[in-house]
Amino acid sequence: MPDTKRPRIPRGLAKDGAALWSYGFRPFFLGGAIWAVAAMALWIAALIHGLPLGGDYGPAQWHAHEMVFGFAPAVLAGFLLTAIPNWTGCLPVSGRALIGLASVWAAGRAVMAGAALTGPWLAALIDSAFLPLVLAMAAREIVAGRKWNDLKVLGGVAAIMAGNLGFHGAVLLGGHPGAWLRAAVAGYVLLVLIIGGRIIPSFTRNWLARQGAGAMPVAYDRFDMGVIALSALALAIWTLAPESRLAAFACAVAGVLNGARLVRWRGLAVRSESLLFVLHAAYAFVPLGFLALSAAGMGLLMPASALHVLSVGVIATMMLAVMTRATRGHTGQALTASRWTALSYMCLFAAALARPMADLTGLVGLMEASGLLWIAAFGLFVAEHLGMLLRVRRKAKAAMA
Repeated sequence: MPDTKRPRIPRGLAKDGAALWSYGFRPFFLGGAIWAVAAMALWIAALIHGLPLGGDYGPAQWHAHEMVFGFAPAVLAGFLLTAIPNWTGCLPVSGRALIGLASVWAAGRAVMAGAALTGPWLAALIDSAFLPLVLAMAAREIVAGRKWNDLKVLGGVAAIMAGNLGFHGAVLLGGHPGAWLRAAVAGYVLLVLIIGGRIIPSFTRNWLARQGAGAMPVAYDRFDMGVIALSALALAIWTLAPESRLAAFACAVAGVLNGARLVRWRGLAVRSESLLFVLHAAYAFVPLGFLALSAAGMGLLMPASALHVLSVGVIATMMLAVMTRATRGHTGQALTASRWTALSYMCLFAAALARPMADLTGLVGLMEASGLLWIAAFGLFVAEHLGMLLRVRRKAKAAMA
């Protein structure tokens, strides 16, 4: 007998209406990618032409917020609303509920860009609504499907939500939101450690099995659990004391351990398939990012550059890798990367490396080049996948774990 007491959320692959609202990945991957391009273009305009952005937040804080709490949560929501139905066996959220959630996200982007007109308090209130809704919806679906082991994913989402609330609170009360920004970045990295550790070896194992390969990725074991736990500790120390010797040591250890974890997944064996190899390449920024944080803690690298290795190298590249694979898989396309897709990967990898290289080498133009490469990467995604996201309704291939 159905549970009539539990609030109902419209579900299912909507067969009528726009294809855009039939599955979570469609509006949020598209909206996130478009905003990635637009927000970076606005930031470059602010740097070059002094375009006022963010009102009391200021252009620099607006840029940081919109990358970590604007673009990235959209992609995260698209992933969760697409992956969780695969984990639980429940039908995906679609239709009016999906339109409502996307509208809340879009409203947040509008009020943050126009905070000078709306005022910071109203902007903070509207922007802060999205992540709690995503967390509640994801929690409800996991609980309804009784997939208790997947509840750990919600910890990362909660950290990002708390980071956004703290970010707004710090700005509104005259403080600096740096610690809250780091907490959110740590939450994303933790999700990559958990979910990436699930999908990367799984997809690799499936591909190698089809090729008849003998050696397979090492299965998830206590080593993985230990790496995740120690990495979470290192991230916590870095969040609270980013320039301390303890943070430098903990991040160095986490970097080495994550490098060892990556080697166990046999990434080089799948280098001929870019759509799969990019997941390994994106995860490679995890040990690189931890080592960058360690270098920053020892005064060898600017903290902002180390942060960009995580935010662009780990978070954005993993998101682009998942966006391309999931979009192709869930619209019935072949799970292989086109030349344009491969080029978008290369642009984002270069963007992630150009920012710290600008500090290390002092070369003029590298910082601006990083922003332009970012725009190119997500612009290519929109150009290639727009039709798939808006129109294509086909039987999905296995694209999500």
